[in-house]
Amino acid sequence: MNTADTTPSTNPSTTINPSTSTNPSTSTNPAINADTTDTTGTDDNPYDLLAQDHDEGHRWAFGTGFADPLGGIDASVPEQLDPRALARWCLALGDDALIYSHRLQQWVARLPELEEETAVANIALDLLGQARLLLSRAGGIAGRTEDQLAFFREEREFRSVRLAEHDDRDFAELVVRLLIFSTWRLALFEELSAAADPVLAAIAAKGVNELAYHRDYAARWVVRLGDGTPLSHAKAQAALDTLWPLVGELFRPDPDALATVDPAAFDAVLDTVLATAGLDRPTAAALAPVGGRTGRDGVHTEAMGYILAELQSVARAHPDATW
Repeated sequence: MNTADTTPSTNPSTTINPSTSTNPSTSTNPAINADTTDTTGTDDNPYDLLAQDHDEGHRWAFGTGFADPLGGIDASVPEQLDPRALARWCLALGDDALIYSHRLQQWVARLPELEEETAVANIALDLLGQARLLLSRAGGIAGRTEDQLAFFREEREFRSVRLAEHDDRDFAELVVRLLIFSTWRLALFEELSAAADPVLAAIAAKGVNELAYHRDYAARWVVRLGDGTPLSHAKAQAALDTLWPLVGELFRPDPDALATVDPAAFDAVLDTVLATAGLDRPTAAALAPVGGRTGRDGVHTEAMGYILAELQSVARAHPDATW
């Protein structure tokens, strides 16, 4: 896809930093600058380096050796909360992240540049990490493991919003959808960082920095495409028009929710980015519920079945396997 020759120099929002080029959740890893030369003068085997501890417990490989964000936190459910409602809310947020992460993983090796593959892969890993923590919290209350919840539930048992399962047709849809989703989820996690459940609050606090990067990455690309060539502008506007009917579901009342997003705050961020990108805010109506039910109620689009068939195939083929 053609894009503008230069990245716009204006900041699309006072709360968005378009100059950020690395994921803050990974950019501070001291292992990146670690000396990889053996003290004996022989180069270390790079595969051995994956297992070596570095400063602050970090390692080279993603997901290994990092400090436990829930370490030292009391996992008992506070008395003022309904355990079943808390489990359902964590499950919903975990499902959003799990399904969206899988969708982003499908784009690895399909993106226009290696830099974008790395960025999108990191975003997918961030969301997968959020999914694991949230599904573990839900499963700990309900007596199930995160793997059981991820791989052995039927489609109707998943409570993810329908925006998460959308199949992006091109890179423009990928970044526009990421902008919408991350703007909404960031605002939600900022509220949840003060949740009554200390486990959920810790998960949300960790996710805020990750989601801020996701939003900024998407915003920069939406501005670049919208303010770029006629082709890139047309694709960005088409993506926005296609995705807009899925936005309304994000703000439907949820009886299990421990926090809500102010639509005005969401609109303020979106409107700033769209104005900078020269894109028109769509007026399309929200995608209607089916019998009054949406993704939070287990009613999904046709795409969901295909996602789960791929996501769950290995676990269901080998249900007793250990990894």
